[in-house]
Amino acid sequence: MTHQLRPICIGFLLNAACGLLLALPSMASFAVAEEQISPDFRRHVIPILSKAGCNSGACHGALAGKGGFKLSLNGYDAEGDYAAITQHARGRRIELGDPGRSLLLAKPTGALPHKGGLVLDPKSDGYQVLMSWLAAGAPPPAVDEPVLERLEVQPLHVLLQPEESQQLTVRAFYSDGQVEDVTRLAKFTSTEASVCKVDSNGQVTAMGHGEGAIVIWFSSQIVLSRITSPYEHKIAPEVFAEAPVKNFIDEHVNRKLQQLNLAPSARCNDETFLRRVYLDTIGVLPTSEESLAFFNDTAPEKRDRVIDALLERKEYVDYWAYRWSDVLLINGKLLRPPAVKAYYQWIRNHVEQNTPWDQVVREVVTSTGSNLDQGATNFFAVHTSPEEMAENVSQAFMGLSINCAKCHNHPLEKWTNDQYYAMANLFARVRAKGWEGARSGDGKRTLLVVGTGELVQPRTGRPQLPAPLDGEPLSLDDTSDRRAHLARWLTSPKNPYFTKSITNRVWHALLGVGLVEQVDDLRLSNPASNEELLQTLSDYLIEHQYDLKALVRLILQSETYQRSSQALATNAEDRRFYSRYYPRRLMAEVLLDAISQVSAVPTTFDKISYDGADVEDTKEYEVGTRATQLYDSAVQSKFLAMFGRNERDIVCECQRSDAPSMVQVLHINNGETINEKLRNENSRITEILNSSLSEDEIICDAYLRALSRAPTDDERQQLLQVLAAEAEPQAADSQTAAKLPREVLEDLYWSLMSSREFLFQH
Repeated sequence: MTHQLRPICIGFLLNAACGLLLALPSMASFAVAEEQISPDFRRHVIPILSKAGCNSGACHGALAGKGGFKLSLNGYDAEGDYAAITQHARGRRIELGDPGRSLLLAKPTGALPHKGGLVLDPKSDGYQVLMSWLAAGAPPPAVDEPVLERLEVQPLHVLLQPEESQQLTVRAFYSDGQVEDVTRLAKFTSTEASVCKVDSNGQVTAMGHGEGAIVIWFSSQIVLSRITSPYEHKIAPEVFAEAPVKNFIDEHVNRKLQQLNLAPSARCNDETFLRRVYLDTIGVLPTSEESLAFFNDTAPEKRDRVIDALLERKEYVDYWAYRWSDVLLINGKLLRPPAVKAYYQWIRNHVEQNTPWDQVVREVVTSTGSNLDQGATNFFAVHTSPEEMAENVSQAFMGLSINCAKCHNHPLEKWTNDQYYAMANLFARVRAKGWEGARSGDGKRTLLVVGTGELVQPRTGRPQLPAPLDGEPLSLDDTSDRRAHLARWLTSPKNPYFTKSITNRVWHALLGVGLVEQVDDLRLSNPASNEELLQTLSDYLIEHQYDLKALVRLILQSETYQRSSQALATNAEDRRFYSRYYPRRLMAEVLLDAISQVSAVPTTFDKISYDGADVEDTKEYEVGTRATQLYDSAVQSKFLAMFGRNERDIVCECQRSDAPSMVQVLHINNGETINEKLRNENSRITEILNSSLSEDEIICDAYLRALSRAPTDDERQQLLQVLAAEAEPQAADSQTAAKLPREVLEDLYWSLMSSREFLFQH
């Protein structure tokens, strides 16, 4: 060793020793079973940078980095981050001879100017760990180092009243058997800020009543702690003991309501139930005759009989084929009309046959052949790249959005960048021939699978072994259809995402609020409002071989579904625990069909819009076609667009909107849809004018047609007075009890069809 180097080395050793001595007190937080753990780049340094936000998207984790310093988002690329810290910029970011002068420490602590401000306290454990790592010579991440297998948080469930607090403890379990307390390295967020908040060290404080969760993130793994803060309502135990129970749904819901001190609303009346179950099950209103027959039926099982009858109606097939067409993106902007019809007919046939959902999905994922003969292959015509195929299979059939993992590890989930490309590589050998584009030819296309071809992972420059997200990988030499391996894993009862996703979609369709919201966002960091119920419903669906009709029947028969929408003082704050039925505006297609049904004037659909160009297509949809029978979302309709139909551009329930707007209000009040139908010479108004109905019969019939109930005594008397005042003198040979001006009858029907009771499901 030269004399020039000796002082430097001695200085380095002294600094290292001092750094380790300073770090000893803080390192106790990482000690398990009285064993001390040396700072490690992957296990300690990256989590500290992540907790401080240094590698977040708003800082150095941005696509282009910040200030010439770029880190991988949330530390998904440990090797790349190590190089950026220790080697890039000529290694000036670290100073091993004097760790405290390293830019890695000096900037985030404010010792040197830093645009990000103060993000690391010099007195914090994180600072001391970084100092210790630098003093140890900044060792790189080891190739064969232990792997984080799971996280554990204690307590898993916390019961708090507002302003009460609880400290969470997080432990990391590694493949070598080592266990670390990583509470001070983990990141904490609250799913319901109105219920609970959490500080950076895992101290939870209840803020209000309800239920939420604390999401704990550490090294791309996530664990939850549930926080329950019961409402202050005083509800007698017998309220829950005497609450009617039809099936296990009610048991789970009532148990949750009791935990939260939320009283269940009473069962809805027959009029409300009939209208509700018709709209939710088949998407149409009951006729006057159907309503009267139900009201006059005195059998105790009449509700069950109606449910069974609706499940066998052709409108059930129309309605649910339409809903699944949203998920599978049947869209004439992406496919030519022959392909659209083939795709829709494939879906409709399966709904009509009540094909088990797992079989439907397997057919989609493994489909091959002509898209005009094998309709399911069109799924791969609207998703044409391996990445799109992987993303949309995950979203449509598991409720998982993995898009973020395309560029980096998912910031809200456990999915890694490598897992994304392993999943996408399952589709790398899918090919198509004869594709002429959505606007040319007949759109005929043949889907096939070849024996070679890989998708390269951009970060590594080589392909990932093809594997489902949580499944076993295939060899690159395997020449079989990789999608068959995916389909087996995807539809397996052991895959919790698959069954829970379709269960949640059906529940959302019937009750308006999913057990998981948003309905297609089943990430771990977005827990269900009633996990036990979602699991039990999923188990039920598995036991019944994925029979969706059986699941629909079970939900419709439950007391939970049949509760009144009238809020009580003791459940008015409830928005997601099903103490009552939640009113919601009718979906666009159902609302338009209801307007057509009540007015007796069908809507004409005669144009399809392709990329802004309207194409006459009058042969496709005959007069009398309902909106829920349209098999192409490209069919032009100002009403459907205005009221938020799903345009089917992406696999996301967010494409459908039920948000109210002033434009909608103005259209209902003054627009052409209701008013022109009522003015039509073939409308119900004309039928009434040509009938012998009395004024009382006119009123009762209008209420039955529009609201599925008879008018109250007050409503009847008020309207009779109005009609009597407007009635014209009768001719001697008139067949009617009274002669009413057309405008008066139009106003009567308009007042009912513009009411909240008509526009909303309740």
